[in-house]
Amino acid sequence: MSRKVTIDPITRLEGHGKIDIFLNDNGTVDRAYFQVPELRGFERFAIGRPAEDMPQITSRICGVCPTAHHMAATKALDDLYNVDPPVAAKKVREMLYNIFIIEDHALHFYYLAGPDFVVGPHAPKAERNILGVLGKVGMEIGLKVIGTRKQLRELMVLAMGKAAHPVFGLPGGISKPIAKTDQQRFIDAADRAVEFGQFSLQLFHDVVLKNKTYVDHILSDIYTHETYYMGLVDDNNRVNFYDGNVRIVTPEGKEFSRFAARDYLDHMAEHVEPWSYIKFPFLKQVGWHGFKDGPDSGVFAVAPLARLNAADGMATPLAQAAYEHYFETLGGKPVHHTLANSWARLIELLQAAERMRELANDPEIVNPEVRSMPVETPVEGIGVVEAPRGTLFHHYRTDERGVITAANLIVATQNNAARIAMSVDTAARGLISDGKIDDGILNMVEMAFRAYDPCNGCATHALPGQMPLQVRVYDMKHSLIQEIRRD
Repeated sequence: MSRKVTIDPITRLEGHGKIDIFLNDNGTVDRAYFQVPELRGFERFAIGRPAEDMPQITSRICGVCPTAHHMAATKALDDLYNVDPPVAAKKVREMLYNIFIIEDHALHFYYLAGPDFVVGPHAPKAERNILGVLGKVGMEIGLKVIGTRKQLRELMVLAMGKAAHPVFGLPGGISKPIAKTDQQRFIDAADRAVEFGQFSLQLFHDVVLKNKTYVDHILSDIYTHETYYMGLVDDNNRVNFYDGNVRIVTPEGKEFSRFAARDYLDHMAEHVEPWSYIKFPFLKQVGWHGFKDGPDSGVFAVAPLARLNAADGMATPLAQAAYEHYFETLGGKPVHHTLANSWARLIELLQAAERMRELANDPEIVNPEVRSMPVETPVEGIGVVEAPRGTLFHHYRTDERGVITAANLIVATQNNAARIAMSVDTAARGLISDGKIDDGILNMVEMAFRAYDPCNGCATHALPGQMPLQVRVYDMKHSLIQEIRRD
């Protein structure tokens, strides 16, 4: 007898989502759907607001990506007003952005995805969380994680005004320079972050790579898809989180295209499905041919696994050594195994820490000249950064007063949406047979999306018409007394 199994809500991610798994009469999976049922609509209510408000407005999209949206919006304002920030402002922005990458990647590894590897995918549900991780690795390591993130977030408050919703990005620069008296605090924190990055990679090696079962999961076909990959790279095709060109490689690892952010609409388009509010970007030159692997499918991926595949290497020495070990262990480039995102994330954490240390020691970082005043009439601006969870585009058009007339946000999780849908469907088909389902199997289905570190709150922005709504009213005895629907 056919039946439907629903995981609602899905867990250990930002935003809301659910998974519907449809089983046929034989107890095998006909199709599994990863659905995003929330709608935030930031593209719509940006219209009519001054462009200068966008770094503050868009940082409210979610709780884990505020700095990414703040920075992408600020860079879009640079482009909108055609103003080039001073060198010191660019370096301060990049240093703060790398700090954000470090603490966000640590959040995902230790709090969200880590429990699946450190505690185990089949561990009791009550243990698959940060407390379970601490119980396994010890309180001393827990204090190291918490202490490192606390120190980094304090520096974000010092330089950006707030850690959660920064207020320092302005068109043409930043609101205030780094004080000479504060430079040593950044240097000390950077040294600690580099040590933390090395420690985290060693922990991954000891806990995950030495466990054959976990390695088998990483290499399993049920967590593997051969798609295109996208990421920002510098002039030498090395990973860059703050700036550079967008590079895309084929499923075979060959360069497919390389372009500036301003040209993104020549390379990307969006597809919609009736069962989710999230859009599905695809490569315009290849076209949308459904949720399929291979070079004839326009599906692509972003985020750590994709960035390492799209680049020719890391931009810092310790991360480069880790990058080479990663590809040697996993069979060379490109790596298609979705669960390898967690390893790639830690390599990126180490690069961000090393880059933070380079910039913290740079004498230019305390130069007080941090703003070039915009003087041109605004028309159109596009900004791009690598959010921890993938490539993020902000695109604004304004009238001559700088009031937004159109906004387009292509968010990291959107870019991964098609591959996430494929990953959940493939995992469900591979893990469920004869109708046998338990809590551990369902958690392993969730691992298929969790590896991407999705932020569903960021990813839903526009909808033609109106949002369907269902309101149920209950009395004090929990009896349904009224239902209101808008389809």
